[in-house]
Amino acid sequence: MSLHPSLQSYADAWTHSVEAISELVQPLVEGEWNRATPCPGWSVRDLVSHVIGLDCEMLGDPRPIHTLPRDLYHVKTELQRYMEMQVDVRRHHTAPEMTAELEYTIIRRSRQLRNESRDPGHKVRGPLGTEETLEEATRKRAFDVWVHEQDLRHVLNKPGNLDSPGALVTRDQLLASLPAVVAKRAGAPAGSAVVFDVHGPVDFLRTVRIDAEGKGTIDGAPSLGPAVTLALDWETFYKLACGRVRPSAVADRVKVEGDQALAQAILDNFAVTP
Repeated sequence: MSLHPSLQSYADAWTHSVEAISELVQPLVEGEWNRATPCPGWSVRDLVSHVIGLDCEMLGDPRPIHTLPRDLYHVKTELQRYMEMQVDVRRHHTAPEMTAELEYTIIRRSRQLRNESRDPGHKVRGPLGTEETLEEATRKRAFDVWVHEQDLRHVLNKPGNLDSPGALVTRDQLLASLPAVVAKRAGAPAGSAVVFDVHGPVDFLRTVRIDAEGKGTIDGAPSLGPAVTLALDWETFYKLACGRVRPSAVADRVKVEGDQALAQAILDNFAVTP
């Protein structure tokens, strides 16, 4: 068990999701590793490579020295180039090589988490040379791995774990981004409120309130006169927030009440993952 309880829930969520990924890919034959996923340009192999690569970085392993091909149409930003390095270097790995490295990485990372003695506020290396706290990095790994577990479940038609520990970490991560989505990106007017009513395996009611300066905050109290109410199921909520579906593709799964133009602006700016 982690010496710091604030890290334990994230470690548990990561473990649950990464072990589910391992179970999902273990029986796949070679050709199935080439199936396209909801992540642009990434196959099942690429997605698993991404999971392996980022956990190797959490372990402190050096990043691969590798030159990316110039014809990767889906790589457009520096962050995408950074993420693609761990992926492209494994593109020719066989199914047994992939499953073996995944298993070995899980063993190493699990041992690291069990023996973690650093303070949650300790600074660790983040993408592109940034620094982040150990707690933030551990939370982001739990979030990232759960979303990619769901990507794989979608591709392999094996739904499940929509209410797992990783789902709850993902809920909190996405809720924290809602004030910026509503206030800054969608431009909700000062003094307004927007309600999100989410049902399903993970359910919640949250209100984003815009103050007189245009800053957004979020709480669990209902609003008596919201500018917009968005009612949708949990799976649609996370897929929209993680950029896995376009608003037009799930219009029948989102019930909108109130200002239609503001609601559309919110939905158009809902995706918060890179």
